[in-house]
Amino acid sequence: MSFHVKVSWQGTQQPGEAFSRDHQIHFGSGQSIQASSAPDFQGNAAHVNPEESLMAALSSCHMLTFLAIAHLKRLPVASYDDQVSAELGQNEAGKTKVAAINLNPVITFAAGVTVSEEVLAKMHQKAHENCFIANSLNTVVRLHDREFNH
Repeated sequence: MSFHVKVSWQGTQQPGEAFSRDHQIHFGSGQSIQASSAPDFQGNAAHVNPEESLMAALSSCHMLTFLAIAHLKRLPVASYDDQVSAELGQNEAGKTKVAAINLNPVITFAAGVTVSEEVLAKMHQKAHENCFIANSLNTVVRLHDREFNH
């Protein structure tokens, strides 16, 4: 299985001038988005930046894996909302990296379904262990202040 994305940038800057960070990302699904660097890196705040894209990919993967686990356990989920944040830091070579991504999912199960905190924690642990994106990252992932290291 493989996945494909096309990233396109067009520029017209002259030597010595600042360049536009704005670009387009075309997904294999046919969707396209406007992207840029983060505003702190001279990007366009109206566009998605790589750090947000990384956070979204991790959160989405964790959610989909969690939902698959809930489905297998016959625990119907009514809603899943996540407020994700990230922290920049430095790697061992002193280069800037996304040092930590914080997931804060709020799950509502279907009416009449009760899930203990212990079972919920085990489901999140299993979701993290089986999330393709989490398994591809070299960063700390926190889930409600519980750390998963890679």
